[in-house]
Amino acid sequence: MPQIAQLAATWSSQIFWLLLTFGFVFFVIGRGMIPKVQSTVDTRDRQIADDLAAADRARKDADAREEDYRVKAEANRAEALKLTQAAKAEATAESEATLAKADAETAATIAAAEARIKAAADAAMGEIETVAAEAAQEMVAKLSGATVSAADAALAVKAALIHG
Repeated sequence: MPQIAQLAATWSSQIFWLLLTFGFVFFVIGRGMIPKVQSTVDTRDRQIADDLAAADRARKDADAREEDYRVKAEANRAEALKLTQAAKAEATAESEATLAKADAETAATIAAAEARIKAAADAAMGEIETVAAEAAQEMVAKLSGATVSAADAALAVKAALIHG
């Protein structure tokens, strides 16, 4: 068979070109391009690791700042509460003082009014007794024709008012 006889010659030529192609690919890609690609991958990995470390530091810094902010905010809240309570206590004290002053003024006004009322009532009672005594004198004079002294009429009116 002639095809089998050609096989040894064809294969040797194919093996030669196969080895030449693989050698070329090995030296061009394996020795030339792969180190560059590997260098790029290593640089990228190093950059990613650095970025992750920077992000971790930034997160820790942000956490610390947030904690500082919370501490300051809590201190400010406590200070505001203290100031509010002090202002409330001061306002309460001022309000109580104003109320006490107003109560004292009202009590004085009421006492003065009661004194005036008592004086007016006493004066009115005195006038009522006088008028009643005069009316009693006139009634006794008209009804019985007898005359009664003003002092006797006043005593009779007082006795009637007291027992009355």
